Amino acid sequence: MIPAAFEYSHATSVEEASKLLDKYGEDAKVLAGGHSLIPLMRLRLAQPKALVDINGIKGLENIEVKGSKLHVGALARHVDINNSHVVKDNLPILAEVAGEVGDNQVRNMGTMGGVVAHADAAGDYPTIALMLDAEVVTNKRTIQAKDFFKDLFTTPLAVNEIVTEVVFPVANGPHKYIKFRRRLFDWAIVGAAAQKMNGGWRIGLTNVGPTPVRAKAVEDALHSGAKVEEAAQHASDGLDPSGDLRASPEYKKHLARVLTRRAIEQAG
Repeated sequence: MIPAAFEYSHATSVEEASKLLDKYGEDAKVLAGGHSLIPLMRLRLAQPKALVDINGIKGLENIEVKGSKLHVGALARHVDINNSHVVKDNLPILAEVAGEVGDNQVRNMGTMGGVVAHADAAGDYPTIALMLDAEVVTNKRTIQAKDFFKDLFTTPLAVNEIVTEVVFPVANGPHKYIKFRRRLFDWAIVGAAAQKMNGGWRIGLTNVGPTPVRAKAVEDALHSGAKVEEAAQHASDGLDPSGDLRASPEYKKHLARVLTRRAIEQAG
């Protein structure tokens, strides 16, 4: 398929990109890695009248630690996050997740900011961001991850607002992220993340609803001294996943419980 006609602009700064988005209004889309947007455009499921390309804006690719926070720029590519010693030393679960995203082409072009702003329920970074209480920084404000993912493909970003970085807490304790999928490079049918930090566990779930899910019932059970198998049974508490061709709602709930147990056990 061929995308519908659109205007193209290449921004050289965040300020210029914001002005271009103001100019085109709601009919514009930001182009970063493009591995979610371009396929949708080719199928004409998305038909923006303008693309604002932010690739090449200096500073948006930076990965650095400031105090107890890991700052990952919006244009940091999956491959750079996966290979970064800064990430591996300070938040190794994020490096591992980056290495599980798509295939080599996707990992070399896809970006942190693109995945977060796209807000796909099957995206991996949103789960880690929500689970760890990360902050999504834009050119206008800082938004807590718990307030950022509103619904499927829905965020509070304004028309001229651009994600510039995502700020995670440093956490280098036991961790594991497991994606259950039919083929190696598929999106997760269900994913489960476990990270031990500050003496307790953080548990996150991918693709079990319209947004990422933090499994606080599992965290509370573990904090109360429950065994892993018992605590993991709470992973499906409150879940109402939609079924699809790959898995029914009940099967996704089953996977949430099984993968949560495995993630905690393998993290240890």
